[in-house]
Amino acid sequence: MRIITFSLTPDGGPRPGLWLDDGGVLDVQRAFHLAVASGTLQAPPDMAEAFTSVHGIIAHGYTAQRVLFWMATAARSIAMAAARVAREDIRLLAPIPRPAKNVFCVGRNYVDHVKEGYAAQGLAVKLPEHIQLFSKPPTTVIGPGAGIPYDAKVTQKLDYEVELAVVIGKTGINIAEADAYEHIFGYTIINDISARDLQRRHDQWFKGKGLDGSCPMGPWIVTADQIPDPQDLALTLSVNGELRQQARTSQMIFDLRRIIAELSRGMTLEAGDVIATGTPSGVGYAMDPPGLLSPGDIVECEIEHIGTLVNPVIAV
Repeated sequence: MRIITFSLTPDGGPRPGLWLDDGGVLDVQRAFHLAVASGTLQAPPDMAEAFTSVHGIIAHGYTAQRVLFWMATAARSIAMAAARVAREDIRLLAPIPRPAKNVFCVGRNYVDHVKEGYAAQGLAVKLPEHIQLFSKPPTTVIGPGAGIPYDAKVTQKLDYEVELAVVIGKTGINIAEADAYEHIFGYTIINDISARDLQRRHDQWFKGKGLDGSCPMGPWIVTADQIPDPQDLALTLSVNGELRQQARTSQMIFDLRRIIAELSRGMTLEAGDVIATGTPSGVGYAMDPPGLLSPGDIVECEIEHIGTLVNPVIAV
């Protein structure tokens, strides 16, 4: 399933939905109420709350997800007709528009990216022995088509990073590597927009990675059952049609199992948490000359079996 968050009008509130294979969209909140009212679906009283947001669906666990699967199979039925929406009538938002906490991020997780970073600074290459972690505040998250803010008063070295993101579906702590996939709800795309000058100035990554609008996410969450091997996906990034990044997730230094196990050691991962798993080589600051972003640029991130996330860069 491809799970989306959308609005019906430019100023409308976020609603959870399903992006259907037949070209339509199913408003799952409306579909739930229609199914219960008609007697087609028997559900616990508190289940209605789950279908007010994608985060709610994830947080309510297997029961809500089973209902969602039923909706997907029933989407073409006459009973669901009133819950269908034309794609041209909606605006896609980030699948989790306002995460409950910071987006977890992994740094320096592809060998070639590590090498290009050290080369750009004229330093000897040193591969990480341990996973490097940082985070991006919830205010960084924007959806497909939304503008990536470029404020020249704040930064003049804005860069891009395509990343596979994992959405946690089952809360856990001290998760074993062997059990890691059991805690994954699905996958999406993140563009880890980075202000390189702020990273250098503050000698750490939080500020440079934490500007408003610096975490484009989407276009949807693909549920884990649709991607049997997330460790072998092609990912690319283009700027104005020029291919900049191209790799496979098999090239990660620390794989998804290791990331989840390490991150959860002594720290609870909750349903709805998002983990960006690192970017490959080809970032703008490491090019000669540098290929950093400017207002008017169009950035396209694509990951195999997930989709394409497109965002313009806009001056603010």
